[in-house]
Amino acid sequence: MHSGKAFRLSVTISVVALIALMTGLLTPGYAQVKPGDFITPESATKVKDLVAPGVYYKVERGMTMKITPTERIDWPPPYKDATEKYSAQVRLTSDHRSLLGYVAGQPFPLIDANDHDVGVRSSGTTCFARSPATTMISGSMIAIRSIRRGVRRPLRPSTSKSATTPATTWWDGPKSNRCRPTRISRSTGRLWIFGLYPVLAPQELHGIGFIRWRYADAKKGDDTWSLNAGSRRIRRVDESILSSAVTSGTAAFSWDPDHYSGFNAKTEEYDYKFVGEKNMLGSMHASHSPEVRCPTDGGASACPENWEMRHLYVLDATPRPGHINAIDSRSLIYLDSEMWFEPYIDTYDRAGKLFRSHIYWLAYRDRPVPDARVAIYPFKRGFVVAAVSTDVQSGQATMCYLPGIETPEKECWYINMGAVDKSFFTTDAMVRAANM
Repeated sequence: MHSGKAFRLSVTISVVALIALMTGLLTPGYAQVKPGDFITPESATKVKDLVAPGVYYKVERGMTMKITPTERIDWPPPYKDATEKYSAQVRLTSDHRSLLGYVAGQPFPLIDANDHDVGVRSSGTTCFARSPATTMISGSMIAIRSIRRGVRRPLRPSTSKSATTPATTWWDGPKSNRCRPTRISRSTGRLWIFGLYPVLAPQELHGIGFIRWRYADAKKGDDTWSLNAGSRRIRRVDESILSSAVTSGTAAFSWDPDHYSGFNAKTEEYDYKFVGEKNMLGSMHASHSPEVRCPTDGGASACPENWEMRHLYVLDATPRPGHINAIDSRSLIYLDSEMWFEPYIDTYDRAGKLFRSHIYWLAYRDRPVPDARVAIYPFKRGFVVAAVSTDVQSGQATMCYLPGIETPEKECWYINMGAVDKSFFTTDAMVRAANM
C-alpha cells in the first residue's frame, strides 16, 4: 500500500489533544522496544505508550509479543491504478458525512490533518476501500472460543462455536470490485451484504445465524436479521444493538456485529474527530496460520506472535444523537496507514470507562495459509488470521480463529472464487441451513 512518507499526516495539536494525551497517543517512548525484544507481563510497561489501552490490558494479563522489524505493505497494482484514475473526482456530500463520485481504489489517498473533515475522509476510506480487489469474501470453518476470568480465579474455557461459512461479505451490484469501477445495485440500493451462519457447535447454539444488509443511501439504516437457536424464529434486529454482543443471541460471546471485521458501523451515523497519528505496534505479519492459543493467558489471545512498529492514524467515533442509540459512548479506531485496516479498536461505555478491546492479527501474503492449494492470489493481500473481543469489565474474552485450529478446512478465505451467490444472504437460506 502507499508509503508512510508519501502519505504522512502533519499533526496539529487542537482541542482533541486532551483525548490524545489521555490515551497516550502523543507520548514519546517508541524507542523503548526494538526488533528481537520479547514482551511479557513483567515488561509490559515498555509498550504501554505504543498500544491502545485495551491491548495493554491484554499484555498485563498474559499476552506476549515478539517485536519484529517493520515490513512494508504495498497496494495491489490494479488498486494503485484505480486510485490514480478516480480519486481526484471523489468529494464529500453537502452535509460532509458521505462520499460522492467514488468509483474504485482509494477515495482520499492524500489526507491533510488540518482539514476540518479529515475524520470523515478517513472513515469514508475505511468503509469503501478497506478490501482492495474484493467482490466477495467467503470464510470456511472459523472457530470461536470464549474464555472468562473470574474474580481471583484463572481464565477458564466458557464455550465455543464453529461455522461452515460464517463470515461472508458480498459487495453488491454487478461486477462490484475495489479495483474496477463499482456500481450500486439499482434494484436494491445495497452497498454490501453480510452473512454469518450456520453455527455448528455447541449443540445448544446449533443453527443460529445473522444477516446484515448495508445500503449506499446515507439516510437508510442497515437491515439485519438473526435466527435464534431455541425458537428457530427469524427476528429483525434494531440497529442500536448492533454494537452489543447480545445480537448474537447468547451471552456466551463478546463480539458485536459493529466490530466483526474492524469498525463496521454505518459510517454516516457517527461523528468523527481525527485524534492524531503515531508510530505504534500492530500485528500485520503474523507468523501462524492457523493461529495458536496463547499459553500464558489461558487462550484469551493469540501469542506469542509478531508485532511491529506501524504508522497509525487514530479516529474518535461517537454516535450521532438522534441517528443511532449505540451502547458505546465512543470508539477509538487505530488505523494502519498502509493496510487501511484497524489492528485494534477500543470502545468505551456511557460512563466513559474502557468497555471492550478488539484486536486483529493479520498476515500479508498471497494465500491465507502457507500450504494453500486453491486460495492462491496474484498479489499479496491482508488476511485476518485471528481476532479477539475482550470485555475488560467482566473479564470475558472471545477468540476467533480464521481458520479454526481443529477444523479440517484450513484455506479458510476464498476471495472472488464464487463460493456462494447472492441467495446465501437471505433469511430463507439461513433457515434451511439451520435445519440441515
